[in-house]
Amino acid sequence: MSASNQQTLFNKIINWAAIAFLVYLVLVAVGTVSGGFKLASGGSAGAKEIFSFATNPFVALLLGALATALVQSSSTVTSVIVGLVAGGLPIGIAIPMVMGANIGTTITNTLVSIGHIRSKEEFQRAFSASTVHDFFNLLAVLIFLPLEIMFGFLEKIASSLAHLFVGDADLSLKSYNFIKPLVKPAVGLVKDAVSFLDGKAVGIAMVVIGIFMILFAVTTLGKLLKQALVGKAKDLLHGAIGRGPIAGITSGAAVTIMVQSSSTTTSLMIPLAGSGVFTTRQIYPFTLGANIGTTITALLAATSITGPAAQVALTIALVHVMFNVFAVALIYGIPLLREIPLQLADKLAKIGAENKPAALGYVLGSFFVLPGLIMFAVR
Repeated sequence: MSASNQQTLFNKIINWAAIAFLVYLVLVAVGTVSGGFKLASGGSAGAKEIFSFATNPFVALLLGALATALVQSSSTVTSVIVGLVAGGLPIGIAIPMVMGANIGTTITNTLVSIGHIRSKEEFQRAFSASTVHDFFNLLAVLIFLPLEIMFGFLEKIASSLAHLFVGDADLSLKSYNFIKPLVKPAVGLVKDAVSFLDGKAVGIAMVVIGIFMILFAVTTLGKLLKQALVGKAKDLLHGAIGRGPIAGITSGAAVTIMVQSSSTTTSLMIPLAGSGVFTTRQIYPFTLGANIGTTITALLAATSITGPAAQVALTIALVHVMFNVFAVALIYGIPLLREIPLQLADKLAKIGAENKPAALGYVLGSFFVLPGLIMFAVR
């Protein structure tokens, strides 16, 4: 083996070792958020009091959207939500927050489309391909949030499934889950590091540290996975788009699982749309697959929770999965509903191409200004 090949092999081993460490760090971070939230809130009763401002599902939805838009990662936000639910955050508040994270995550590919703003034709194609994701997720929330508020069907189904996997608290994953023994010492180190603080401040510090750990781990993990797999991901993307909706949705989910980031997956498509290689209609199914694939991170985060909180943590992760799967099945499965995001994206793209400040205003207003103002007013 030549020296260059040996160096390449060594670099790959280091890269994959770093990926394994970051996956472990995500688990530790979620455990830290969960443990810190329990200490800070004084249990589930305290958690309800802390989040009393978000008992309105609409406010919880906007909170999830705004948080995701700010950190540009639904994986980070949903991982934090899993930890908070395990720490006592009521699941009725968490579900709209997860739905909001789906809305907020679409900002990344919309920002990528702004890169084509110098060419009117390119920008119109790219902006249409990016905002179809926005409108699909908005339509999904408009349909499923009212149904969830009225009937709670996502929570009920997810809870039943979680019970099958986890069982009762005394029959939880604790007896055969190898994650907890791996995670507990590291969580203990974080707790010891802030033990000089008084009372609930220890818990608050753990939550803050855990959130930063998740943000760092998920962001870095996405970069390393992109470096390790982006060539394969691009090949899969090019081979799947245009082969039909089933291939597009499946491949979108697969690529997103590979790179652990729906933002990365959807952003890969925008230059293809801007250059005219693919149309918005061809890219549309791939985008929906990315919605499904991104739910793997919350499921991964839920595996770090054991004991009585294991079932509720897995429940919110499964809600995220089912929300996206059901939305794709319903909206894309019904031709009338399927066309709505496409038509709205095309109309907005035409307006944005003619009036570029309006396009920038849409991005800032929809993802930051409007959610922030509404949350402040409702609160």
